[in-house]
Amino acid sequence: MTAASPSRRRILAPLPDHDFDPTETAIPWHALTQAGHTVVFASESGQGAPRADPVTLGGPIPKGLRVSPEALERYRELERDAAFQQPLRWQDIEPDAYDALLLPGGHAPGMRPYLESPVLQGKLAAFWASKRPVGAICHGVLALARIKGADGRSVLHERRTTALTKLMEWGAYAMTFLRVGKHYRTYDVYLEDEVRSLLGAPSQFDRGPLVLSGTPRPEAGFVVEDGNYLSARFPGDAWVFARRFLEKVNASPASARGGG
Repeated sequence: MTAASPSRRRILAPLPDHDFDPTETAIPWHALTQAGHTVVFASESGQGAPRADPVTLGGPIPKGLRVSPEALERYRELERDAAFQQPLRWQDIEPDAYDALLLPGGHAPGMRPYLESPVLQGKLAAFWASKRPVGAICHGVLALARIKGADGRSVLHERRTTALTKLMEWGAYAMTFLRVGKHYRTYDVYLEDEVRSLLGAPSQFDRGPLVLSGTPRPEAGFVVEDGNYLSARFPGDAWVFARRFLEKVNASPASARGGG
């Protein structure tokens, strides 16, 4: 594999084997690939295409929590992508081979290996140290926040960030508990509470505008930018997140040296 050209970047997108959010993955993937960049996927097993959360794709949940028609179309396109069908294994990731890192989210039980794997955390820590662009959305922020730097603190300790808010997480759980149980509660501790506990100050976490339910207009999404790091909260932010992440990728120097 050759190094990226000045106009073309290689973006690493780790995923769990199953239960990731289809919107938070497919919308940024579409924006990046339409701009001519290459998105390389990696999963825990590396065995075939990862599988999105089936409840989000069409489960017994309110319409506002399901994948939108546009996002579903993009996800079906993603399913046909050769790189998606043949992901690397997390253990085979070479962080120096990529120009940017994309961390999608999700909340179903299958996300836990993605959020807890020491192998993946080691790869993400190495990439973070390179100071290349990193975009994280929803639980992707938690995957990053749990990584410790050389000082023993979270790599986000001094950064501004957003993530799935407590109100959003509680609201989705309350609307779906009778049908899908604790599907919308990945952990007993709310994501916002854990991320806040890893920051230097509570003010570094920005909840953004209030969203009670459903998905806002794509142009009304919310992101937080801090240097090379971009974060967003939930699928409703994915369109704005994708555009802003693409801008960050385009503005960064192509530095990947090829490899897995």
